[in-house]
Amino acid sequence: MKNTFYPSIALVLLLSACAPQAELVRTRSDMAGLGGDVKTLKSHVADLQKRLELLEANVQGTVDAQKVMADYGAKFDQFTTDMQLLQGKLEENNFRLSELNQKLDDKGFKIAELESRLAELEAKVNPLTGETSSETGKKSPAEAGLEPSEAYRQSKADYDKGNFELAIAGFRNYLKQFPTSSQADNAQYWIGESLYARKEYDKAIDSFQKMLKDHPKSGKAPAAKLKIGYSYLNEKNTAKAKEYLNRVVREHPASNEADLAREKLKKIGK
Repeated sequence: MKNTFYPSIALVLLLSACAPQAELVRTRSDMAGLGGDVKTLKSHVADLQKRLELLEANVQGTVDAQKVMADYGAKFDQFTTDMQLLQGKLEENNFRLSELNQKLDDKGFKIAELESRLAELEAKVNPLTGETSSETGKKSPAEAGLEPSEAYRQSKADYDKGNFELAIAGFRNYLKQFPTSSQADNAQYWIGESLYARKEYDKAIDSFQKMLKDHPKSGKAPAAKLKIGYSYLNEKNTAKAKEYLNRVVREHPASNEADLAREKLKKIGK
């Protein structure tokens, strides 16, 4: 009995000692598993952090790009405004220059009128000599009854009212009397416009080409080339129309006529 009791006690003590050891092993195993999970989570957190930083950088870059674009947009708007102001000033200066030139034309007309009258007086005070002034036989500008600026304005008024035949006659008479006036190029141009309005496209082309030949640096040159292109289109000559429309774009790229030429070329195909 005694011999059986002690082994039993020893077995119980052994089992009692093994139980905590097994629990410890299991706990360590669980801890190791948790450590792995924590490591994995840390890896995921680090990856998420990187993605977040990248996203923030992209967002910041987008914001910066938007700021840059907004800044460029504001500068472009300012540039456009400045260009419009400059264009307005240029047009104002051109208008004043045109007025000044017309006043000079009128002064020249008055001087020519006085010279003609002087020649007539010289002829009257020298009847016995039989001599006549070389100017006596010439037609006086005063016979027209109008100064250059007024003659031009009346012809332009006829055009604006749609009296194209009267406008053509008026501008031709203007060019005959004042061929070297400051408005000679404009007068020739409006003859072309009047003919174009009457759908006499072949004659309009001739008139515009004459203006370009006689006044190649005229401010009306872009408009004349554009209307030549339009005239050829109306005559179904697409090749010549494209030639002149492309000339407008190439030779006067910043003009309003160039914009119109580009639109027309898009419709008919370059």
